[in-house]
Amino acid sequence: MYVRRVVIFLGALTLALVAGCTLEPHYHRPPAPLPAPQGGPDQGSPATEIGWHEFFPDPQLQQLIALALMNNRDLRVAAINVQSAQAHYRIQRAELFPTIDASALEQIEQFPNGVTGTPSGPSGGGTATSTGGNTLRFYDVGVGFTSYELDFFGRIRSLNHAALQEYYGTEETHRSIQLTLVAEIASAYLTVLADQTLLDITRDTLKSQNESYALTQRLFSGGTSTELALRQAETTVDTARANLAQYQRAIAQDRDALQLLLGAPIPDDIDFSGGLDRGPLVAELQEGIPSDVLVRRPDVLAAEHQLRAANAQIGAARAAFLPEITLTGTFGTASTELSGLFKQGSRTWTFSPQISVPLFAGGANVANLQATNLARDSAVAQYEKSIQTAFREVEDGLVARGALDDQLDAQQALVNASSVAYRLADMRYRGGVDSYLSALDAQRTLYSAQQQLQSVRLLRLQNLVTLYKALGGGLLEHGPVADKSAPTAALSAPVNVHP
Repeated sequence: MYVRRVVIFLGALTLALVAGCTLEPHYHRPPAPLPAPQGGPDQGSPATEIGWHEFFPDPQLQQLIALALMNNRDLRVAAINVQSAQAHYRIQRAELFPTIDASALEQIEQFPNGVTGTPSGPSGGGTATSTGGNTLRFYDVGVGFTSYELDFFGRIRSLNHAALQEYYGTEETHRSIQLTLVAEIASAYLTVLADQTLLDITRDTLKSQNESYALTQRLFSGGTSTELALRQAETTVDTARANLAQYQRAIAQDRDALQLLLGAPIPDDIDFSGGLDRGPLVAELQEGIPSDVLVRRPDVLAAEHQLRAANAQIGAARAAFLPEITLTGTFGTASTELSGLFKQGSRTWTFSPQISVPLFAGGANVANLQATNLARDSAVAQYEKSIQTAFREVEDGLVARGALDDQLDAQQALVNASSVAYRLADMRYRGGVDSYLSALDAQRTLYSAQQQLQSVRLLRLQNLVTLYKALGGGLLEHGPVADKSAPTAALSAPVNVHP
């Protein structure tokens, strides 16, 4: 009956301590160090509400992203880090509860009769030996806990809160790496398509220039053209051939970069033909940005969880100045004979509370508290920097978006005009009205304009991908991120101090 009361008392005490207060400073999220970026009128959908399946409608790109999420090694390391942080949190959380062990002991000692002061034989609890000594035997079996700390001042709970926030931080870091990987796969895929488009344009240009060169050769052989015109036509052919080799090399290197990101070979059914003209590749985004979007970015949330962890460490450092109470208790059975265990009257138990009051530690506790406060201040600066970085990335993306739209329109108009100019110049040259130099200049202008148009198209698509990432992306494979501030708020009672 007594033991049952002790167990009930310890259980109730443990629950009370778990729900008790800590000495952690009350957490206040630092205000954003910059105003929210201002976008244009709402158009499309906000990035935080678009999953990558919806943002990247191209089936091939979806297949590549899914493959990378399963095989990319950096993402795999990040997932392992999350599991490791979870294990460390569980280890730290276990310190809130007593560790109960079962033990069995057999102890045999021999002493001279003059030392023990007891006769040998069964009546003395020992066994006589040929040397005139006395052999004592002792057996003990029981369960108990050793040095269980009563967390009156929240030191262990503060460490538990810190480990929990670090675990949450690694989860957000994993999400950030996942989002970055999705953006990198999309950018690499778009780069391959853009180079494929440039390769197709170069092939068409080379075909046209070969035809012009053949015509010039015939005219030169007939005496109606000059050698200068022939050599000029030859240089355009050689230039196009060099560009063709350049884009073939670029495509091979782009495929290698994409394969590295995938962590696996590019599937055989992936077809890059058609280039950027294969259909819709990236969805449009809403330009208007809610003020709280950026603080929900995975990297910003990870920085905030690190700040919360540093804040919790202060509570543990403060508790080090206060008394520490530990309990040790056992319950079992003991006998001088093995057969006497578990018999009537063999029950044994111990209960030994201990209190330790810090008096002098050479300034270690003071220095530890200063270090934790400085670590919290550093975490605040890192959190503010992460927000500033997020603001800058979004602002840059929005500015580039508007400029690239205007540039794309102008470049498309230039290609249209250059195409008409080349068609007219070629007709005049073939009709013998004008020299080959005019047709050559028009062809070079058209080729250059076509190349620049594809570059601008690639930049615009990559800008949308970058903006999607800068805004925190949408829902990844684990769905929306839950509010992880609640567990800490529920476990810790605030102490009103300046953070």
